[in-house]
Amino acid sequence: MCGITGIVGKSNVNQALYDALTVLQHRGQDAAGIVTSHDGRLFLRKDNGLVRDVFQQRHMQRLVGHMGIGHVRYPTAGSSTSAEAQPFYVNSPYGITLAHNGNLTNVEQLAKEIYESDLRHVNTNSDSEVLLNVFAHELAVRGKLQPTEEDVFAAVSHVHSRCVGGYAVVAMITGYGIVGFRDPNGIRPVVFGQRHTDEGVEYMIASESVALDVLGFTLIRDLAPGEAVYITEEGKLTTKQCATNPQLKPCIFEHVYLARPDSIMDGVSVYKARLRMGEKLAEKIRRERPEHDIDVVIPIPDTSRTAALELANHLGVKFREGFVKNRYIGRTFIMPGQAARKKSVRQKLNAIELEFRGKNVMLVDDSIVRGTTCKQIIQMAREAGAKNVYFCSAAPAVRYPNVYGIDMPSVHELIAHNRTTDQVAELIGADWLIYQDLPDLIESVGGGKVKIENFDCAVFDGEYVTGDIDDAYLERIEQNRNDAAKVKTQAVSAIIDLYNN
Repeated sequence: MCGITGIVGKSNVNQALYDALTVLQHRGQDAAGIVTSHDGRLFLRKDNGLVRDVFQQRHMQRLVGHMGIGHVRYPTAGSSTSAEAQPFYVNSPYGITLAHNGNLTNVEQLAKEIYESDLRHVNTNSDSEVLLNVFAHELAVRGKLQPTEEDVFAAVSHVHSRCVGGYAVVAMITGYGIVGFRDPNGIRPVVFGQRHTDEGVEYMIASESVALDVLGFTLIRDLAPGEAVYITEEGKLTTKQCATNPQLKPCIFEHVYLARPDSIMDGVSVYKARLRMGEKLAEKIRRERPEHDIDVVIPIPDTSRTAALELANHLGVKFREGFVKNRYIGRTFIMPGQAARKKSVRQKLNAIELEFRGKNVMLVDDSIVRGTTCKQIIQMAREAGAKNVYFCSAAPAVRYPNVYGIDMPSVHELIAHNRTTDQVAELIGADWLIYQDLPDLIESVGGGKVKIENFDCAVFDGEYVTGDIDDAYLERIEQNRNDAAKVKTQAVSAIIDLYNN
């Protein structure tokens, strides 16, 4: 997952883009970048690190212009080299920069086409650079000295016909405008909004609505699957459906874990969806153990807090904060290597002993991926004096890899793959483990005021909505995603960055 944003304003947008990226930081902590346009020139700053570390005052002063795009990266293939930080740039046609959230599943075929047919060179291993070159080529073949709205939308239509996977994109055409578009299945999220200033109306595109809220923009709506929005440098906004058969099948894991609770995605409040997850879990606990002996419900901060609170309310059990989080430690499943993750969990959380001593504790997490984190947390609860430790996952068992932009582990590193719930419980050391049922998760997210009939639930059921994923593809990503490959790739990346610097 990554975070993207773009702004067409009436004055310098550098500070607004910076602020938007800090709000979207949860979507990517590996690298950050901003590019602005002024008088036909581009001004770019990008590097590895958090937003606050990448952009210093001297960088911000150079990012002039009332139009720009930004990106926070979370690498989907284990690479952490700064050469793959976004936005990416191509000079022809017009000078185009692009930021991308997602993953193309036919990237190998596209890379070959770009070289052999489009006569374009790709300089990194990033599918985002491939996508940029596809878009640039389709715009170039229109043969216009000055691109029109129709040219931009036609180029997006051809991108949809060539590219397969999940993607949300924001691209800037130097001197002309900013375009945002979403894949025909709407797997990855993107919204747009506006705000009124003394100088006129400003427009913003972002991965999540919370970025608009914080900057004082009013949400207009989500981009529909396959739809594009084009905002000219002068501030004219136009939208068009650019896909032939769009179908809304958003990634359900966004609501489980990825998105901020104060965001609204496809008309669904992430916060409300997580409340319903907790309610459904309480109903399942009542069915399976009507005479349960849970004394206290404790969330594992932060994503599971909303579901845990509602679970406790519906069970009539005390809700307590039992762990204090060190907020300066990154998300553990991003880190390559089990040793790094094990060390990180102990640095990340500390138990409040009085909430555990002598109690039957129900711990609640958003999901269980490798099981590394929850195993250590369960052990921490026992060391703090818990009598029994039960564990509850707001999501079903994660049994399959994600191929649309979430860098989950290789399938053999997923603790639930080919294992029963009891087997997983034994491995993580829980006295009782309860998973959310998939129909209940779908009802939690899609059963509110806004009805969504279909979701990408591939990590839970192995059904990939693009229809192009086979065993050979899964085997290739298996080789790229296992811990040994990630450690090797990170070492190579460190050498490249050292050389470049």
